[in-house]
This record gives sequence, C-alpha cells and structure tokens, in this order.
Amino acid sequence: MSGDGSLEALRRSGRIVIVGASLAGLRAAETLREEGFTGSLTLIGDEPDEPYDRPPLSKQVLLGKATADHTALPRRRALDAEWRLGVAATGLDMSARRVRLADGDEVPYDRLMITTGVRARPWPHPLEAELDGVFVLRTRQDAIALNRRLTAVPRRVLVIGAGFTGSEIASACRELGLEVTVAERGPAPLVGALGGVVGQVAAELHRAHGVDLRCGVMVTGLEGDPAGRLRRAHLSDGTALDVEVAVVSLGATRNTEWLAGSGLGAGPRGIACDAGCRAFDVRGIVTDDIFVAGDVARSPHPLFNYQFLSLEHWGNAIAQAETAAHNMINASADRRPHLWIPAFWSPQFGVNIKSVGVPSLGEEIQIAQGSLAEHRFTGVYGYQGRVIAAVTFDQAKWLEHYEHLIETAAPFPPPGTTVDRRAEGLRPVPADFPDPSLPTHGPTVTLSGYSPTDRRITLTPARA
Repeated sequence: MSGDGSLEALRRSGRIVIVGASLAGLRAAETLREEGFTGSLTLIGDEPDEPYDRPPLSKQVLLGKATADHTALPRRRALDAEWRLGVAATGLDMSARRVRLADGDEVPYDRLMITTGVRARPWPHPLEAELDGVFVLRTRQDAIALNRRLTAVPRRVLVIGAGFTGSEIASACRELGLEVTVAERGPAPLVGALGGVVGQVAAELHRAHGVDLRCGVMVTGLEGDPAGRLRRAHLSDGTALDVEVAVVSLGATRNTEWLAGSGLGAGPRGIACDAGCRAFDVRGIVTDDIFVAGDVARSPHPLFNYQFLSLEHWGNAIAQAETAAHNMINASADRRPHLWIPAFWSPQFGVNIKSVGVPSLGEEIQIAQGSLAEHRFTGVYGYQGRVIAAVTFDQAKWLEHYEHLIETAAPFPPPGTTVDRRAEGLRPVPADFPDPSLPTHGPTVTLSGYSPTDRRITLTPARA
C-alpha cells in the first residue's frame, strides 16, 4: 500500500501481524490502536503465555518474592486483537505477504512487525544439557523450574558465565544462603559489558558476598549419575566440582532462524533495519511493509558512528516498538527515527548498577564521582575524544547528567567542575575491554558494523 488513499485504507481496514508476543510486541500493538489503527491485528507467540515481564525472573521470582504468574505486563488499553499463542512462526513469504506457522496455518498481512527477541543460549553439549539439574533462565517456565530446585536447597550451585544475568543469579543464590560457584572464561564478571576496571569491582562484590568466583576458566564438561542427575562439573584448569544445579548463562541467541531463505536481512546478529525500523532485505534494500523492534533488531544510531546496534534493553524494546508502530501507519513525512539512548540496570549483591550509552565502545574510563574501593562510583567512558557512556554503582542520580553529555557529544574527559577531586578521578585510564574477537559473557549492546545483512550474496549485473 502506498499513497494517502491506500494509507488511510490501511489504517481503517488493513491487516497488521506482529510476530513475537513480547514486551515490544505488546507495546507496538497498543501504540497502533492508540494512533487510530482500526483494522485487523494479530499477535503470534511461540510461548503459551500472553506478554510478561522478564527482568523479575532473575530477581524477585528466584528469591520467591514474586511468583512467575504475577509477572504479566500491564495493559495500557484494550487491543481487540487475535492472539495466536503457543505456535511458532516457521517461515515468511515476502512476495505473498504471508507468515507460515508451525501448525501449518498461514497468516496474511499488509504490514508485518517482527519482535521475536532472543532466547537463552543452551549448553552446547545436548546430552549434558538434558541432565536433571541443568538450567537456563529466560522464560517463565525456566524461572519456575529453577526456583523449585533452589528452594530444595542444593548443596552447591554452579553458574556458568558472569554476565549480568549470571551475576544476578549468583546474587540470588547467596541471598538464599546457597553455596555458589561462578565460572567465567573472561578475566572478571561483566568485563564484556563494562570493561576490566569496573569488572574488578564486580569481582570484589562477588567474593565479598561469599561467591566462589573462578575467572579465566571454562566448564569443559557436566557429568551425571546413572539416573541422569547432575553430579559433577569439570573445569579447564583440571579441577572438578560436586554440584547439583548448574545454570547456563552464556548469553542469548536472536530468534531469526525462521526467516532463513525469506530474503529478509536476518542472521545471527539480528534483523537489520533503518533508523525508522524498516527491515532491510538481503540486498540491502529497505522494505516498506516489514518493521522490526526490540532485542532482535539492529539499527544504526548517529551518536555511535552509525554502527548497527543490537540492544538487549527493556526500555529500548518499548521505545523502538512505539516508533516502529507509529511509522507503520504514517506517511514518510510524518515518520520519526528511533534514537533512544541505551540504558540498563542490574541489582546484584545489594548494589544497583545502572548504565547509559554504549560502554563497550569506550576506549578510556574516568571515575568521575565516588570511589572504586567503596563500590560506589560513577564511571564515564570516552571514545575518540567524546563522552560515549556512563555506569554507576549506587549513584544513579548522576545518570541524567551524563545522558545529556552523551546526547550532546560532549568532550571527554568531562569538565573538571563535574569530577570528584580524589586521586582516581583526576585522569582517565584504559577501560580494559577484552579483545573483541574473543567471546565474553554479557554485553547488552552489540556493535555489528555497517553491513545491512550478515549473509554473503552474489550480485548479478543487469543485462543490457
């Protein structure tokens, strides 16, 4: 559909399909209705539940402070939508504008939004992953099963990976009084997301709260007893641990496999889209009927050198979904770009960690307020002479100030008038991020270059 008349027809009686009954999918659907879309609206989700909030799963639910069925997302308004839950999308026919489902059905659309998000990366050895006692944490059912096992008071819990989710799980285990070992192949927790300077503070927090933290090691194998119950973990340093529960926290995989062969610019890094959330096809040509939002999307941002950013952030999912929904049903002149500044929070070991911007892009860090030794500080990241990000440990009041500096491309280091005059705040130091070619656990922002697609294609010149 194109032109004012057809756009009005779309708004009145068109068919919009949202694949991904997620936070982004729900907020997109609500925005469509709020902005006057009165046509057919269908939401497709592979889980049986209507959209729910995921952050509480690794926090309140594991601690027993909330039940998984009390994590449903609040509704801003009635949707008048058809829900196709518990059935996964298995294919996309872009030319016929149809989504294929696992039950054999096909759903036609005039506009399509993809908000399929990510899933937990499983333990890579299938037989070991099936042992009783091996868990991942992403869905409601994951949280229910893990909470049940932790409530049974296992002798020791092994957390594999010390990114944000792994660290939150370790924190919850210690709060429950459980013995916990964390195995992290990087030099420190959170090192891929926040760098080595801040990672060392995170390591101190783990150890100060009784975590058996082992960095620079990998779990090489999980061993079960004859009944198929987890009993032992083997580490790359040659040691072995007796464990009854292992939680695999090795990052996330973007849910794009169902788009293979569709012609859409989708791959392991997500679905490439422009600043208006329109998806690219494999030729790098933007579509006008397929939009993308949330964790599965990667879009260019002018504040970060137009790098394509993949953001696993709660606030980004909402902001991008609202922008995508607006642009779906509005003319080009009325569309707007998605320019949300990445922001993230993580409570662990009694400390509230928050960040804005893209720390993993930073070359240097300056401790502008507070003290690393006191585990209460504000770190500011610089990239090519300007402020690119900030992280706070129990100093969130400073974030709004640094968000403004990021938005205005303020010079780095920041002016001395805003810097604490203690020794560690006087000069920047290397942020100490690992070599980007080496895998680490936990970055919440992935930089994925300028290419609109990860696929290799062959272009055949047109014949005269």
